[in-house]
Amino acid sequence: MYKNILVAIALDHEADTKQALDMATKLAAEGARITALHVMEEIPAYITNEMSQELLANRRTQAEEEMSATVSGHSGVTPVVIFGHAGRTLLDYAHEHKVDCIVLSSHRPGLQDYFLGSTAQRVVRHAACSVHVMR
Repeated sequence: MYKNILVAIALDHEADTKQALDMATKLAAEGARITALHVMEEIPAYITNEMSQELLANRRTQAEEEMSATVSGHSGVTPVVIFGHAGRTLLDYAHEHKVDCIVLSSHRPGLQDYFLGSTAQRVVRHAACSVHVMR
């Protein structure tokens, strides 16, 4: 059983996040910490220059509200929203917070990423901890 689990949540995909959160709960040791992490992709500067600061702030607030709603049925899960590249940021977060298991869903891939989605593929190949991929 794991003591520090990171569950990757993609709010913009139709992946079954409830299934991933349920699995994290099953894999957790007593007293384990479970973090649900959503990584927001950075918007290029040439686009943000044309957007209002209020719109940019609302984007993060909306994601935080969605994350809170997503984890509301799972006690002891902490929702976190950060900016970055999904695969790289998940790995960096896991390393910095000494995560011992990452749980993530993989979309149904096309030919370009035949077995796993690109984020799942990067995490599986480069994670220093256990990774549990949900299909």
